[in-house]
Amino acid sequence: MDKIFFNILCIIFKIGCKITTFFAYVQIFLYFCRNLCNCGIVRLKSDVNIKNRRASFDYEILERYVAGIQLFGTEIKSIRENKASLVDTYCQFVGNELWVKQMHIAEYRFGSYANHEAKRSRKLLMTRKELRKLDKQVKDTGKTIIPLRLFINERGLAKMEIALCQGKHTYDKRQALRAADDKREIQRALKL
Repeated sequence: MDKIFFNILCIIFKIGCKITTFFAYVQIFLYFCRNLCNCGIVRLKSDVNIKNRRASFDYEILERYVAGIQLFGTEIKSIRENKASLVDTYCQFVGNELWVKQMHIAEYRFGSYANHEAKRSRKLLMTRKELRKLDKQVKDTGKTIIPLRLFINERGLAKMEIALCQGKHTYDKRQALRAADDKREIQRALKL
């Protein structure tokens, strides 16, 4: 996008147009770019990044995966407004499908009678190979699957980063707190 803008500016300067017409061309170009973004031809990077901060404290993360989510239209609109929470969220197998439970997505403010439920189960979209591998590890070793992050990728699709985790004991949590405090003190010392 920047290269296109730069090339258009170079062409306008080579023509030798006046400053006022130059700014008119820039306004037309920016209007054109905004319309491309609104109709879905060009996507800008999204700033949606909803994290489960408690997960790394309560669980030891073993493997990470990225999965798609099956959502309603009002749900994706709420997620784009950062109106979602991953607190107390977990994943569970129902049959051969992986579902995320207890994920809160606020109702869309402009939604009508067709608005979604805030805390409903949502299906995660992964390959069969990944699902079989996760299912085997959860059943055999007693590990759990926890959502770590909810984000929108460059194509505008909602994705969820999930992790195969093992619960930490209390002494492990204390060690993690101690390590975080030590790291913080080292950062403070380096600043001085």
